[in-house]
Amino acid sequence: MDTHFVHVADRAQEVIDVAAALDFVSDPGFGGITLFVGRIRDLNLGRRVTGISYDIYRPLALARFAEIAAQATREVGPALKLYIAHAVGRLEVGDIAVVVAAGTPHRDEAFRACRAAIEAVKHATPIWKQEHFEDGDSAWSEGCSLCDAPVASAAAIGVPATDTPATEMPATEMPATEAAGHEHEHGNCGGAHA
Repeated sequence: MDTHFVHVADRAQEVIDVAAALDFVSDPGFGGITLFVGRIRDLNLGRRVTGISYDIYRPLALARFAEIAAQATREVGPALKLYIAHAVGRLEVGDIAVVVAAGTPHRDEAFRACRAAIEAVKHATPIWKQEHFEDGDSAWSEGCSLCDAPVASAAAIGVPATDTPATEMPATEMPATEAAGHEHEHGNCGGAHA
C-alpha cells in the first residue's frame, strides 16, 4: 500500500485534483480524513492581486515533501496516508496552489498530520511566489521559504532545515530577490532570500 503521495504540478499541463487527494488518503479503516486546500486570493497586504506565479526548486521540494510525510508518519504512527501537492507556474485568483490531505483511523491524528504537513510545506520547502497586482505591477513575495525564523519553526515540528543554503542554489532555479529583516504576514522573519 502506498502511504505517501508527493507531487509538483506544472500549471501549464495540469491542475491539482482535490478528489484525487481524497481518494488517495481514503481507506476502509480510516475514520478521520482532513483536507487543506490553498487557493489564490484576490487581496494581499491591501493590494488587489490578479494572480501568482510560483517558482519551485523541484528536486529539493519533492525531497522535502517526502521528508515531511516521513516525519508525519513518525509523529502520528504508521496508519497514515498523506497527500502533498503544490502547483508551479502562473495561477489566477481562485486557482488551487496547494493541497494536503491526511487519512488516519481517528480525527486527532488526521488533523495533526495535515496541519504539520502544510506548515512544513510553507516553512521548509524552496517555493517562491511572484504576486501580480491589479495595477500591473509584480513583486516576489517575501514568503517563508528558507527564512531563518520559519525554518526554525519547521524544525520545531520535526522538519530539518535545508542542506543547501538558498545562496548556493543555482540562480536559474530561483528568483533573484534578496531581503533581510523583511515583513511576513505573520511577522518579521529577519531572514535573507536569494
